[in-house]
Amino acid sequence: MARDLDKALADIVAIRSQIAAGTAFRGYGPATMAATGAVALTTAILQFWLLGDPTGEPLPFFLGWFIAAALSGLMIWIEMRARSRRHHSGLADAMIHQAAEQFLPAGIAGVLLAVVMWKFAAETLWLLPGLWQILVSLGIFASVRSLPRTVALAGAWYFVSGFAVVVLASQTHTLSPWTMGLPFVIGQSVMAAILYFASGDNDVED
Repeated sequence: MARDLDKALADIVAIRSQIAAGTAFRGYGPATMAATGAVALTTAILQFWLLGDPTGEPLPFFLGWFIAAALSGLMIWIEMRARSRRHHSGLADAMIHQAAEQFLPAGIAGVLLAVVMWKFAAETLWLLPGLWQILVSLGIFASVRSLPRTVALAGAWYFVSGFAVVVLASQTHTLSPWTMGLPFVIGQSVMAAILYFASGDNDVED
């Protein structure tokens, strides 16, 4: 009896996961995406004012961007939970799990890459801003199947900007707040615009 109950519950979870996989995720809101772009711009401006030599001070440079990423992630997570409850009701948890599962590998890779480069190849840290942008693009591409297909444009932006930043930084091997800030300001603004036009007027009310 207990085994049958466990199997029934497992079947229910599987069915919910399949339904979630075929449902467009509406947990991301354009206003919050635009706000994360503002966080990136603010971080770049503060570092431009406060860090005289980011290359010579990589710890405060990358710590600032870790804080910006954590703040942006928290903003997205809070809104994602609230919007999912409204738009997906009973499927909310499955939809959130699916969204996190799609982007999490790229996020974890970004953190581990920073730690490994810091500890074992500090002279290559100038590569990290571009590599982070490439990883963000891969996370976005992984999420395309549950979001408006036009978000691929934002993924393409981060992919191109990541390689462009690597090429630019290779000339001087230096760190700059703007090679981090500007690509993310533009990329998050593109994401916000795509989500706004894809969801119509509903997001204005949300």
